[in-house]
Amino acid sequence: MDTFFAHETAVIDKGCTIGKGTKIWHFSHVMPNSIIGEHCNIGQNVVISPEVVLGKNVKVQNNVSIYSGVICEDDVFLGPSMVFTNVINPRSAIIRRDEFKKTLVRKGASIGANATIICGNEIGQYALIGAGAVVTKPVLPYALVVGNPSKQIGWISEYGHRLHFDEKGFAICEESGEKYQLLNNSVQKIQ
Repeated sequence: MDTFFAHETAVIDKGCTIGKGTKIWHFSHVMPNSIIGEHCNIGQNVVISPEVVLGKNVKVQNNVSIYSGVICEDDVFLGPSMVFTNVINPRSAIIRRDEFKKTLVRKGASIGANATIICGNEIGQYALIGAGAVVTKPVLPYALVVGNPSKQIGWISEYGHRLHFDEKGFAICEESGEKYQLLNNSVQKIQ
């Protein structure tokens, strides 16, 4: 008996693994050898290619294609119509399946609507990629990046609020009250 929900129009290929409590909505396709963790939500018209790995509680909004080579850790948010790539120099007449580049999206990161992530990059934990951004290089943990090509414009808390650091390098999240420290261009949450 399945421990996940799949809408009747979803296509679930044999050989994939889907965690309990996961929901897969209309017209989505989960391909063989992909792994989807527990309590994920896969929106409408989503394609999850072979070998893709999604951790627990990953939210994939409508119209997202997650190509082979992508790994998303727990609590990742993928906004509507955002795009992953997996080949640097695609050509229709040249097969490059053995050249797929890995893309790693770390725990708690969010990628906004219509953003594009160029393959071979790592998105740091709790980073926030703004809507429409084109990510062409690795993104630091807790970084806020926007634009095309994307550039970092600040830092973000685990609750998704902009962090404003004082002269000593400390900031407090306005929602959670959690404290963060900025030191040597690196942000850490302080316990």
